[in-house]
Amino acid sequence: MNPKVDIFLNKLTKWQLEMERLRTILLDTPLTEEVKWTVPIYTYNGKNIVGINGMKEYCSIAFFKGALLKDKAGLLIQATEHTQAARSIHFSSVEEIVEKEALLKAYVLEAIEIEKSGLKVQVEKPADLPVPEEFQTKLDEVPGLNEAFKALTQGRQRGYLLYFAQAKQAATRASRVEQYVPLILMGKGMFDPM
Repeated sequence: MNPKVDIFLNKLTKWQLEMERLRTILLDTPLTEEVKWTVPIYTYNGKNIVGINGMKEYCSIAFFKGALLKDKAGLLIQATEHTQAARSIHFSSVEEIVEKEALLKAYVLEAIEIEKSGLKVQVEKPADLPVPEEFQTKLDEVPGLNEAFKALTQGRQRGYLLYFAQAKQAATRASRVEQYVPLILMGKGMFDPM
């Protein structure tokens, strides 16, 4: 048990009992409990396997390589159409978690075996995505921006390209690009702390 997770759970005003139950299940596996990105993350040999988190409508257990799980029970949810690897299972009560405890353990053990085997999720690379014109203009104009963007992880690059491209109007795309150029130059992703 990681004392940082105790602190995290004690601060919760919603989903505390549910996340404590998920924690109990996860601690009964070969995973190591850590805190990353301010939430409990469970690792195997230093590799992220699952995390638990609370949202407004539910709490969840998220599998980092969930796309590789067999999901025989049909429990896994893909957050958005652009989510490539992660899959989660949502809960709205402790009873729901208790009811699915055996399945959850089986999914976790399968996720550990996937990690041990070295399997990787085949992901669409940022090079496969179109670069919005407004961003390409900035890449050409701003010294060091192209290099800084290429130095970002593929996930961060992909996140930026998808976010910029989602805007329907050129003015909105340009505004988004302008807003995030400083972060890119600092080597940060959209959601990285300043």
